[in-house]
Amino acid sequence: MAETGRASTRRQVLARSGVLGAGIAFTGALSELFAGTAAAQPLGNSGYGPLVPDPDGLLDLPKGFRYRVLSREGDELRSGEGRVPSNHDGMTAVAGRHGRVHLVRNHENRPTAKFAVPTVEGLTYDPAGKGGCTALTLDTRGDVLSERVAIAGTAVNCAGGPTPWGTWLTCEETEDKAGTNGYTKDHGFIFEVDPADPHRTGAVPLTAMGRFQHEAIAVDPKRGIVYETEDAFLKPFGLFYRFLPAKPLAGVGSLRAGGRLQAMRVPGVPDLSPIQETGASFDGVEWVDVPDPLAAETPVRLQDFGPKGITHAQKLEGCYWGGTCVYFVSSFARSADGSAADHYGQIWRYDPARHRLTLVVVFGPATDVQLPGESPDNICLAPSGGLMVCEDGNGAQHVFGVTRRGEVYAMARGAQTIAPAATPAGGTPQAPEWGEFAGITFSPDGETMYVNCYTPGTTFAVTGPWRK
Repeated sequence: MAETGRASTRRQVLARSGVLGAGIAFTGALSELFAGTAAAQPLGNSGYGPLVPDPDGLLDLPKGFRYRVLSREGDELRSGEGRVPSNHDGMTAVAGRHGRVHLVRNHENRPTAKFAVPTVEGLTYDPAGKGGCTALTLDTRGDVLSERVAIAGTAVNCAGGPTPWGTWLTCEETEDKAGTNGYTKDHGFIFEVDPADPHRTGAVPLTAMGRFQHEAIAVDPKRGIVYETEDAFLKPFGLFYRFLPAKPLAGVGSLRAGGRLQAMRVPGVPDLSPIQETGASFDGVEWVDVPDPLAAETPVRLQDFGPKGITHAQKLEGCYWGGTCVYFVSSFARSADGSAADHYGQIWRYDPARHRLTLVVVFGPATDVQLPGESPDNICLAPSGGLMVCEDGNGAQHVFGVTRRGEVYAMARGAQTIAPAATPAGGTPQAPEWGEFAGITFSPDGETMYVNCYTPGTTFAVTGPWRK
């Protein structure tokens, strides 16, 4: 793809590791992902060792690690507001007073969700929406002190991201308007949630940040720019955005003051999927104002961005800030869906100082796409100095760790089957299925990993001999 920009074709295979009999390939300069993080002692080839089957059938972990179930869908919320909602998704951990930790958790509920987020006065956007967030407060021992609704009446709350001032931006992954699926208001917005005091933020859509199929965000802590991903599964695929706030880094509620929404254009690159040489970089990245951020008539990704067009990518999901750059994930691309090429996952780095986009990592199984290693979703930095990656593919579901050296290891495996193996009468055998992982994050002190099983909705706290 050298003709589409100033590209290098440097490729270095940093890891091919056998995990549970499956080959996994992570190709790229992993050290680039951790700029600005503290130095760490990389793990060996075996990570923390093999996973040990959980006798309780919930979560398999390496020896020496243990988990605590903090919350399960269908149980009673400690606030008495109703039941714990379904579909646990994006999540963050925020430091509270006196050593406490606040967890705020998304619920990616559609109209068919089994357990809706209960409506609460002052915290409900659209009474017909079943999505939203719940917030848990943990004491210094990790025990749950409280669990309550943080925002309700939203829809398909998928991921989001933390702000530098300690709140959570929850993202609606839908474009449904009022009158669709029974909704009384338009959806497809970002909302700010204060996990310590939800009534402080209420249920106010940040309309200037756009109305589209939001996935995740990351905030530049120096400039206050908010980067946003769009998870569009089918063509036309999503865009990568930045929001220029009118009041950058001004604290809780400041994003309501508005700003400018722009989409990324890589000159000569209409689709990111064909670029699969790690280290390929493109200078001169442009940002184009979105004509109609509210998408009153036309979805944003279909709007007219001028004769040069705009850059699309399939399944833009995870997004985080590291060092001086923003990183974002394309979970996969499939030509059968309309992508220009196929891949099993990419991590891109955008350097705002240089206006440069670089392909840092390419994911993919070394053998079979049904095996682990495909479709990365939520990602976060780990206290070991590497990454933790939630898998969202087929078959067994894992949390994978990736060290600074690029070594891959299995950190956790879901043991809760959502569809057991069966053979229908006269049919072919069906393999079992497990719920995906989501919302991976660490406590402020790095001692606890929090992660969700999407279905059945379960929030785990994992402790053990983390290496730092």
